[in-house]
Amino acid sequence: MATKVMMEALSPTMEEGRLVKWVKNVGDTVKTGDTIGEVETDKAIMELVARGDGVLRALLITEGTTATIGAVIGVIAAPDEDISALTGGGSAPAAAAAPTAAPSAAAPVAAAVASAAAAPAPMAEPSGPVRSSPLARRMAAEMGVNLASVHGSGPGGRVIRRDIEAAVPPIAMAAAPAAASTAASTAVSSAAKPTAVSTAMQIDGEYKDVALTQMRKTIARRLSESIGPVPTFYLTSEIDMTKVGQLREQMVANGDQFKVSVNDIIIKAVAIALTRHPECNAHWMGDSIRYFSAAHVGMAVATDDGLIVPVIRDAQSKGLGQIGKEARELAKKARERKLQPAEFSGGTFSVSNLGMFGIDQFTAIINPPEAAILAVGSTETKPVWENGQFVPRQRMRVTLSCDHRVIDGAVGAKFLQTLRSLLESPLMMLF
Repeated sequence: MATKVMMEALSPTMEEGRLVKWVKNVGDTVKTGDTIGEVETDKAIMELVARGDGVLRALLITEGTTATIGAVIGVIAAPDEDISALTGGGSAPAAAAAPTAAPSAAAPVAAAVASAAAAPAPMAEPSGPVRSSPLARRMAAEMGVNLASVHGSGPGGRVIRRDIEAAVPPIAMAAAPAAASTAASTAVSSAAKPTAVSTAMQIDGEYKDVALTQMRKTIARRLSESIGPVPTFYLTSEIDMTKVGQLREQMVANGDQFKVSVNDIIIKAVAIALTRHPECNAHWMGDSIRYFSAAHVGMAVATDDGLIVPVIRDAQSKGLGQIGKEARELAKKARERKLQPAEFSGGTFSVSNLGMFGIDQFTAIINPPEAAILAVGSTETKPVWENGQFVPRQRMRVTLSCDHRVIDGAVGAKFLQTLRSLLESPLMMLF
């Protein structure tokens, strides 16, 4: 019996997916669990696996096509089985196609093949089964690198961006900076570069239109849901971070296993404060408010495709070293588009830190259904009057955005009081 290959919900908030690549071709024998394609979700690029055994008889959409959840995009069946009812009347092979105007998810294979034939392929695929990221394939094509000859340093031997860069001689890299920049900045379906923010976009001509990634579509939709219907108020507090700086210096001096950032310490303090003020550790459920006993703290990470919020679960019970390690690993995976759904879902409260960019103070938009988010500004040395004289102290401003349907002003103020006391006496967090 034929098995439909459907666009699956590969993340909790996914409504549609963009096919990045078909890993299997028409005529290939597949087994349940085999990877047959790569799909760009609203959060990451993930593998689409077969849900049945047989032969991949038809591919109903081309690479670059977006399809809604539940749409049939391929068919697995026995070699001689009639699948015309599923393919719209045909089962012609669908070659690996270049990104083109997206046909309907239910369009017949013949239309997909015609579109593929009309569009030039942007990159050459290796003849062997080389695992590689979409960005690596694009860069390899533009720089003339044979993927089959490149040693992959990514998970499972996957070829990634740095492998392509290492395979290109320095002279060639210098001769083709525009190609490398274009590959990195315009690969809408690619994994993000491992940098905090994207490099400057090159625009040739009056303007440049860039198709929305699935992540950017979700950001636009979710933040529109938040800023409009959510009655938000803001509370700002200035915190003395002098002792936090001293604690961090002492920890770093004792080895890499104690390496933590200021943001790691803030996350720990936030988690403890949330357990003391569960009114702020809550979700708005429409007809109820859900309060959580554990603090699952999301940390906003900037990627080339937009903002994503990986979650450090049970942060209140983890040591600073463990939080620091998890934060580094999650941030790296977020920028490489390798986060799994469990790593970016289930947050109860979020922290957004722009202090490293020199931003003194800002307000952050709440990520529904969470009831609050903390915006963290930069730490600056300021003169503070103490014991009859001015002394230099490290000061930082934070702003708490609160959903007034869940949190009242006094409740938010008490949360910030607790947070300030923890950060101004950070040794309290060690007990």
